[in-house]
Amino acid sequence: MTEIQNKLKGVLGFPVTSFNQDLSLNLEAMEKNVDEMTKHPFCAIVSAGGTGEVYSMTPQEAVQVVRVSVKAAAGRMPVIGGVSFNLPMAIYMAQEMEKAGAEALLVVPPYYINAPEEGMLNYFEQIGRHCGLPLSFYSRDWAAFTPQQVARLVERVPTLQIWKDGQGDARKYQRIMTKVGDRLAWLGGIGDDCAPAYFGIGCQAYTSSISTINPKMSLAIAEAGISGDRARLSEIMGKYVHPLYELRDRVRGYEVAAMKAAMDILGIYGGPVRPPLVDCKPNDIEDLRKLMELYKAF
Repeated sequence: MTEIQNKLKGVLGFPVTSFNQDLSLNLEAMEKNVDEMTKHPFCAIVSAGGTGEVYSMTPQEAVQVVRVSVKAAAGRMPVIGGVSFNLPMAIYMAQEMEKAGAEALLVVPPYYINAPEEGMLNYFEQIGRHCGLPLSFYSRDWAAFTPQQVARLVERVPTLQIWKDGQGDARKYQRIMTKVGDRLAWLGGIGDDCAPAYFGIGCQAYTSSISTINPKMSLAIAEAGISGDRARLSEIMGKYVHPLYELRDRVRGYEVAAMKAAMDILGIYGGPVRPPLVDCKPNDIEDLRKLMELYKAF
């Protein structure tokens, strides 16, 4: 395995992107939050990813966010930058994030949902050709792949080193992992609530939203998952994780809005979300406030 693949074991933190009330970037809050997060032993952080609302930013803003994250992380762990949109924008983001100090890239599917397989293969191949960083693919929403398609993608893109699953289909993911083997580092990526299944099929790390509000809990989930401590995992899931994810399921986009609201409740600057997301409703914030009392005691 490569150097970056060996590093990715345990938990990847996913900082939110901080916005002011007028929805401009709040890079000062972002830097402070990433500094605090990277004091915990995550294996990496991912900036300008899905939790980081990359889809609501300009490519230039996303590069700024990665640059600030690299500064705040101060070499404590790799920073992985999220790239997306279309091919010219993704190449620009990839090249600029490499200059900014990112150690790898999370490639989010392009925002054309009817791309044929050959077009998708070419999309990733071209990003890889124009950038020297290791790539991670985020298989989410419509961008679902068969084991054979992943094998073809690996052949076409030598710099593809990491796979982040956002489908939540443990059966298919295990087949993909078996087909491709240790050519890729395998990450669980759909949510903290799926960590038991991901570690159960052999993933080496998972990406955590809870890392933004309770790093110790994220690390405890990974520790229990890797060691096979099912009783501990069940306890954390039942008492803390499932109630949070049930609240997040109330409105589309709450996977980000609820985390930002929770941060604000805990005295960590979360701030508003940008359209097309919406901020949490008052009654949901009150329920979240009660849940955060449990999180404080963890």
